[in-house]
Amino acid sequence: MMHSDQIHIDADIVRAMVFDQFPEHRHEKIEQLGAIGTVNAIFRIGSSVAARFPLRAMAPVECANMLRNEAAAMTEFAAHSSVACPRPLGLGQPGPLYPLPWAMQSWIEGDVATHDGLAASATFARDIARLIASLRAATTHGCRFDGQGRGGSLPDHDEWMSICFNNSEGLLDVSRLRRIWARLRELPPSGPDVMGHRDLIPANLLVRGDRLVGVLDCGSFGPADPALDLVAAWHLFDRSRRETVRAHLGSSQLEWQRGAAWAFQQAMGLVWYYRSTNPAMSALGRSTLSRIIDDLEI
Repeated sequence: MMHSDQIHIDADIVRAMVFDQFPEHRHEKIEQLGAIGTVNAIFRIGSSVAARFPLRAMAPVECANMLRNEAAAMTEFAAHSSVACPRPLGLGQPGPLYPLPWAMQSWIEGDVATHDGLAASATFARDIARLIASLRAATTHGCRFDGQGRGGSLPDHDEWMSICFNNSEGLLDVSRLRRIWARLRELPPSGPDVMGHRDLIPANLLVRGDRLVGVLDCGSFGPADPALDLVAAWHLFDRSRRETVRAHLGSSQLEWQRGAAWAFQQAMGLVWYYRSTNPAMSALGRSTLSRIIDDLEI
């Protein structure tokens, strides 16, 4: 289990809940994806539907509100995304074997991206840049960052970073990484909030060959620091392809450095937290930190 408060869910439980609540899919094959998510367990239902079950315990009312908000954000994301993304199909209710609401959405075909699979692809880098640009073009409707997660003030994450540094002793060069964070956290805002995906990690990107064909986990679409979606550059690309992304978006030096700061903040939480339970996520953290250090030491 990845989390101390993780809820058990498996294909048999999902099959019973789908049979009861979405009988039109009762004859479909149900399988859990091999690469389980870190926030939701994902199950494929037949050829065109996916079910997402939150993994961490919370109040059912809170969970239902979260899923409804995510569905609205997914619908808005789809109106602006340059590639395919899931559409909400329905909200499932808690059952005897699983205590929370859950979501049904459309299935998007594609292979999940990895941190090194297309690191040298200029085509993929341009696709990522086009996606970020298309999202930034959406109106914020006068809204600003909602204060949830990454995308606001860098120093707001000092407490979490301290936890990460303490838990990374023996795994990483923590003294060096503390010095890097001390520099990055001082970076001022680079511009007004823009609309963004807010979690452009490889696991949320689908590819076919060297082309981006889909984006997953779009329920956090909303206003945030314009540098936030730039984390994808360090999660996915070598130095040359990072420059391709930067040139396409016209990012200033400050915006680019803040993108590195957000990638750094995210990566520091991956290495130790998922060391035993999700080695692929832990490896992503190490790769991203290495790329950031590579940039900072030019």
